[in-house]
Parts: sequence; C-alpha cells; structure tokens
Amino acid sequence: MEDLLATDAAVPPRARRARRRPAFHTLRVADVQRLCEDAAAVSFDVPEELAEEFAFEPGQSLTLRREIEGREERRSYSICSPAGSRPRIGVRVVPGGLFSSWLVNEVEPGDTVEVMGPVGVFTPDLTTPGHHVLIAAGSGITPMVSIAESVLAADEGSRVTLFYGNRRTGSVMFAEELADLKDLYPARFQLAHVLSREPREAELLTGRLDADRLAALVDGLVDVAEADHWWLCGPHGMVRDAQKVLTGLGVPEDRVHQELFFAGEEPFAPVRHEESRADGPLSEVTVVLDGRTTTSALSRGSSLLDSASRVRPDLPFACKGGVCGTCRARITEGEAEMRRNYALERAEVDAGYVLTCQSFPRSDALTVDYDS
Repeated sequence: MEDLLATDAAVPPRARRARRRPAFHTLRVADVQRLCEDAAAVSFDVPEELAEEFAFEPGQSLTLRREIEGREERRSYSICSPAGSRPRIGVRVVPGGLFSSWLVNEVEPGDTVEVMGPVGVFTPDLTTPGHHVLIAAGSGITPMVSIAESVLAADEGSRVTLFYGNRRTGSVMFAEELADLKDLYPARFQLAHVLSREPREAELLTGRLDADRLAALVDGLVDVAEADHWWLCGPHGMVRDAQKVLTGLGVPEDRVHQELFFAGEEPFAPVRHEESRADGPLSEVTVVLDGRTTTSALSRGSSLLDSASRVRPDLPFACKGGVCGTCRARITEGEAEMRRNYALERAEVDAGYVLTCQSFPRSDALTVDYDS
C-alpha cells in the first residue's frame, strides 16, 4: 500500500477530534476480571490530577509499557468501558505473548502499570443520534463494547446492531455484558453471535463470519439505506471481507470505519526498517512535538519514526506495524511515502496525516507535526 502524501488539504473533523498528545503515567490496577478462558479485562484507578488526561472517547485505546528482559516493550489495547467511566482494557492471551500473558495471568489489583493516555479516532460522535452497525471477530469486540454502550446511553434515538464472530461459546469475550445490554435496550440493541466451531440452532449463525455469511446477515437484519455508520474490528481477513460486502452494497466510504488487531498471526509482509546510511540521500526533517521543534538531517532509507527517535526519543509509538495509530502525525511541509496504513481513514490521509512508523521522507525538506 503506497500513498504519496501532499499537505494542502483541510484537516477533517475526525482528525481534529480526539487529538491529544498523551504521556506515560504510573496507574494502579483497580480490578482484573476474567472474561473467558483466555481473556481478561483490566481496569485502572486514575488519580484526580490525571482525570482530564485519561478522559477517553469510546473506541480509543491505551498503550502500556514495561521492561522485559532489559528491553522496553509497548502494547496498545482498546478501551472496553463506556465514556465517562474508569478506563478498562480487554486483553486476550496471544500464544507466546509475554505482555498479554502477564496482564491476564499475573497482574493483580493493587499492582502498578505504566499507561499512556488514550489515543485514536475510531470513535463515534455521541452528540448525533444514528444507527451504528458493528462487525467484530474475536478480541475485536473490545472497542465495540465501549462504542455500543456509549452510543445507546447517549441518545434514545440511537440504535446498535452487532455481528460478533467467534470459534466457540467459551471464547466469547464480554458475553455477560452483551447480554445485559440486550436486556437493557431490547428495542435498540440487536445482537447476532456467529460461531465457527460450534453448531447453533440457526444455520446462518454457524460458520465463519466471512463475506457470504455477513452479506446474508446484513440482508436479513439491516436496512442498509438507513444505517448511519459501520464499524469493523478484527483480523485482516474479516475486515477485508466486510469492506467487500459494504462496497457491493453501495455504502459510502465515509460511513465505514475500521480497526485491525493481531491475534497470533501476521497477515502482512514485514516492512524492513534499514539503518541510516551516511552516504545515502538525506532530508532535512523538522519534528514538532509538545510545542518543541527539532530539525536534523535524516536518511530517506529509514522510517520517520525510527530515524527521528534518535534525536527525539520522546516520540510516541506502540505497535510499529501501521495498525494502532499511536505514531500518527501530520506532514505540514514536504512529502513522505507511507508504505502501510491500517489505522488512518482516507480523509485523514488526504489531509496529510501519516503513520510515522511506516513513512519515509521523499523531499529535501519535511515538517512532521505531532501536535497538529
């Protein structure tokens, strides 16, 4: 995926909204709740002096940091609590995942964790009533729980339809909370569980949540013309199939919002981040972060994040895979090539936003604004 980014477009509303530059803070774990056999919800106490910084919008995420075997590791997890409540993340154990296993199996109430303030624009506008259709698989349900509960509580004119795919009943995250939402909003919340490895009474609900099954579910349960927003979260294959279905139904691109996650799979070819070469082409790159400006000559053979971090170690990042959006910034002068993007919407890209972990300088001078 390649985008050559210009800088003369207006900043879209969704890019302006939810824009803060957070920092890491040490938070106390308030509770750890087992959700299913391999997943848990971890909530945090936020001291009064940090309440504003950790106020979040539904659909945003928190980045956690810890040192493992002498290395700093960061992971980004979606918030699963409704707007206005204590921040809580949903975590599923990834095979071999030191971070997720630690959170689910070892962390206890009273422990402390380094947590960055909320980021992300996978967020609905709670001031405007509408019908939100949520399509999720596996741990992709995490931001959807926050979105669904927040949307339904915000306005009596809003409705939510959720299609949720899993392997078996025992692997369903937030099963009780979703059932509670259905009881609380029986006329405004529609829920369809789809299980791929466990038979259900309805044949349509048995199997993978692929393009054919999703098309049949939408045809039977959703009036496409009156659906205001579609939210997709899950592995790459599911999101790709959902996009295909919605494109075929003529759903406008600006009504479709997506977020990806990795669950023990790597569906994309890795991007190589090569070390800077002194004899290679250079660009004069200006970085703006937290009101401070730094200018230096950086190699065009390294990503903006990798090369600029050598002179600005405070640059924000989490996954470095083009998925979480934590390293998002705006190119206000010059050009950069973004080689992978699974976090930004088209309007943001058109406005000059990039994922700096995936972007490479392509002009003699370049300004990257993290505060924009």
